[in-house]
Amino acid sequence: MNSKSSAWKNIRRSPYQAFAAVFIMMMTFLIFSFFVFIFVGSSKIISYFESKPQVTAFFKDEAKESEINALRSSTEATGRVSEVRFVSKEEALKIYQEQNKNDPLLLELVTAEILPASLEISTHEIEDLSLVSSELSKSPIVQEVIYQRDVIATLTSWTNALRRVGIASIIVLTLVSIFIMATIIGIKISHKREDIEIMRLIGATNWYIRKPFLMEGVFYGVVGSFAGWFLATLSLWYATPFLSSFLRGIPLFPVSFVSLLVLLILEVVLAVLLGALSSYLAVLRYLKT
Repeated sequence: MNSKSSAWKNIRRSPYQAFAAVFIMMMTFLIFSFFVFIFVGSSKIISYFESKPQVTAFFKDEAKESEINALRSSTEATGRVSEVRFVSKEEALKIYQEQNKNDPLLLELVTAEILPASLEISTHEIEDLSLVSSELSKSPIVQEVIYQRDVIATLTSWTNALRRVGIASIIVLTLVSIFIMATIIGIKISHKREDIEIMRLIGATNWYIRKPFLMEGVFYGVVGSFAGWFLATLSLWYATPFLSSFLRGIPLFPVSFVSLLVLLILEVVLAVLLGALSSYLAVLRYLKT
């Protein structure tokens, strides 16, 4: 009997153990896939905001056009500003209507009069946001100043926290996967101890004895990684409409199929190594002599 047939026979003889091994591998790679999605997505979001450093100054209703123009000129004169755009009340209303075009109730409640005019200011360097924001806040005609450094700081904080949790979860699940798969394959080896001794007596090499169990571990790993990737990709596809709406303007979607395929290949390679390692640890003690 060749190694493939022997490995498949071992799997068919203990379907519940095989399911447990595949399930834990699936969970490991499901979490790994989500971690990759979060890592790549958050990096792109932060890069997007960093590439568009912007301060928005909202004016009070009583602000005069001459005062706004004077503030604009003084801001441009600092040399830190790369672009300044004035948004009137009417333009603000158009932007609001475009963002909420699918909600008629919100459109009825808002008019141009209640929306503030504003200046949208881009700086050459993200470090200049704080200085420009501070200067604008001192103006008596400015009601509120918002700048994206706050957004970036918040995103970075949340992203770092998610990455730490993701890495910790992957490490724990990987160790659990190795332990469970090694235990399952070790049980199977124990049941076949007499067969292993007979094979040794008739001259079978350690590799010949080990190979079916290694292939079994690789099988669990590959099936589990594909199942985890498939569920993660399906979840991403299902959530894409909501995420696209929520992250409007940030070029994240659609996710390239090539990128997902590269992720699958990476996970399969890792699964092969993980499955082989688990099996090797299980059979090692039986092949010392």
